[in-house]
Amino acid sequence: MPTSLLQILNDCLLALLLLFFLRVLRAVWVQLKPVVPVAAAPVASAPAAPPKAGLRLRVIEPAAVRGQVYEVGDEVTLGRSPGCGVSIPDSTVSQVHARLFRQGTNLWIEDLGSTNGTWVNKKKVSGPIALKRGDRVAVGGTVLEVSR
Repeated sequence: MPTSLLQILNDCLLALLLLFFLRVLRAVWVQLKPVVPVAAAPVASAPAAPPKAGLRLRVIEPAAVRGQVYEVGDEVTLGRSPGCGVSIPDSTVSQVHARLFRQGTNLWIEDLGSTNGTWVNKKKVSGPIALKRGDRVAVGGTVLEVSR
C-alpha cells in the first residue's frame, strides 16, 4: 500500500477515536449536571382548578397508554428513570431525557443531552423552546401533546 493511503487511514482512525472520546465526555457531563425531578402525577380526569397556565401533557402514542394525562407544575423531568415526574418506560428514552419548566406564563422544554433527542412538532430541540397548546413533543417512541 502507498504510504499516503496509510496516512489517510491513520488520520481517519484518529478522528473516529476523537469523536468517540468526545461522546463519552458528553455522556459523563450530562450525568453530572444536577437535575431535581419534580413529581407530576397522572390525572384521570380534568381537575377542578387548572394549574397556573393550565397546560398538561396528554399521551398520543403509543396506543397502550393513549389518553394518559400529566399535570405540569413549575418544573418536571421526562425520562425512563422512576424518579422523573413523567416516567416513560421506553428503552429509546434516556434516564433523564428532557425538562419542562415554567418561566413567567410560558411553558418551556429543553433536551438534557439525551441520546435520541427531543422533538417538538417534528423539529429537533437544540435549546430551550417555548411550548403552546397543541404542540407535540416526541421522546423516543412516545408522543405527548400539550393541552389544557
